[in-house]
Amino acid sequence: MTQLRKITVVGLLLMGSAFVLAAAQDEAPAGPQKAVCVLTPTKKNKGVTGVITFTVKKGGVHVAGEIDGLTPGDHGFHVHEFGDLNSPDGMATGGHFNPDKAKHGDVHDKERHVGDLGNITADGSGKAVVNFTDKMLALSGKHSIIGRALIVHAKKDDLVSQPSGDAGGRVAQGVIGIAK
Repeated sequence: MTQLRKITVVGLLLMGSAFVLAAAQDEAPAGPQKAVCVLTPTKKNKGVTGVITFTVKKGGVHVAGEIDGLTPGDHGFHVHEFGDLNSPDGMATGGHFNPDKAKHGDVHDKERHVGDLGNITADGSGKAVVNFTDKMLALSGKHSIIGRALIVHAKKDDLVSQPSGDAGGRVAQGVIGIAK
C-alpha cells in the first residue's frame, strides 16, 4: 500500500468511528434519568416527612411519592432555586426555581415558573400521594432541578398571587439529588 492510500484508509476508519460514536450518543439519554428527594420537616413542623422521585419519561418527568404528617387539605408544592437547607424555616432555599423569568402559575399553565408544581392534597390522616408527569421539569440542562430544593408549604397555593402563590410557610424541605 502506498503512503497516500494508508492515510486515506486511516482517515476513512476514523470518520466511520466518529459517525458510530455520534449515532450512539444520539441513542443514549443525556444526563441523569432519575432523581430523589427526601423531605424533612422544618423546625416548627416536626412531623412532615416524605420521599418523592423524579423519573425522565417520554413527554416529561414523572413525579411520584408520598408525604405524611400534613394537615388535611391542599398544600403548595414547589421546586425552589437553592438546595440550601441551612435555615430552620426553609428560607435558605430561596424563591421558586424560575430560570425563564416567568410569572407564577399552575403546573398546567403554559407560562409559569419551572418550579411551580401546583398543590398536593393531604387526606384526613395527613397523607398526600403525589403522582403526575410534568413537561417543564428536567434532570439536565437549563430546567434541571438537580441540586435544588423541594418545598411543601403550609397552605394552598392560590396559583395567581405573584411571585409565589401565597402558600404560607414552609413545612418540609429536601434537596433533589441524582438517584440510581
